Amino acid sequence: MAQVLDFYEILGVARDASPEKIQRAYRKLARTYHPDINKDPAAEDRFKQISEAYDVLSDPETRRRYDAFGPEFRQVPEGVDPEAWARARAGAGQGTSRSGEDEGGIWFSSGGDAFDFDDIFGDLLGRSRRRERGPVKGADQEAEIELTVEDAYRGTRRTVTLPSAKGSRSLEVNIPAGVTEGQRIRLAGQGAQGMGGAPPGDLYLLVHLVPHSLYRVSGRDISVDLLLSPWEAALGASVAVETPGGEAKVRVSPGTSTGKRLRLKGRGLPGPRGRAGDLFAEVRIIVPSSLSKDERRLFEELATTSTFDPRRER
Repeated sequence: MAQVLDFYEILGVARDASPEKIQRAYRKLARTYHPDINKDPAAEDRFKQISEAYDVLSDPETRRRYDAFGPEFRQVPEGVDPEAWARARAGAGQGTSRSGEDEGGIWFSSGGDAFDFDDIFGDLLGRSRRRERGPVKGADQEAEIELTVEDAYRGTRRTVTLPSAKGSRSLEVNIPAGVTEGQRIRLAGQGAQGMGGAPPGDLYLLVHLVPHSLYRVSGRDISVDLLLSPWEAALGASVAVETPGGEAKVRVSPGTSTGKRLRLKGRGLPGPRGRAGDLFAEVRIIVPSSLSKDERRLFEELATTSTFDPRRER
């Protein structure tokens, strides 16, 4: 007899695990057993078990039915009471000879006396077993996708690999320009397959922006440090600043101090259905770490000539 697999044990989670814990467990196991990563011949079968367990437990409705009826939940008709089903299974389990169908009802032989499920469920189970199940729309699915700030700014094309009961499947996905952290991109009809000719569900891609060495993103607005020398800050200057869309020029007013934010309107992430975000250049004044003889002389001359005291300016 084939071993009955417990989906919670496969993922290594408790039966009351939250959806977030189930998702984390699946990701960890998928990274270990995915056939593209693990070349052990047994890894593919293990990955299929992990994918099936996640498909069932990540969907609230299928998880409810699995918790109620166990591994046979797919064969149990709608409307059957879980407690009655458990009593019927317990009674049927006392038989040791054979099982079969008698005029559409389900029975188990137990040493000469037939145990008829219809005795417990009445006409409900018998009718449900005999009629065709109606079409059932496929479940929606969700996957995460990581993008750089440049990808989010310009748009990109990505290959997304998704788990399925048969292993995995890959999709080529166009990511539109202007997506933001936490945004969900809907791909209609790319979720789990439906049953009985019903349409598949939808796939939702959850966007995460990876940390960037230059840019800090808040919604559609982008911030970047603008490094100035003391004389540029004091005298004013036209300075180049990096943006995801390329280099831009920003005008620094004389007397600019560290912490001032210079706004470049519309140079943040694009807004496909509205206003684009802004880019903010945040001033940081950088002092030379070493000075030439002439530079030191000029700074010393400034120190003796200037009456400016920053501590009195606060």
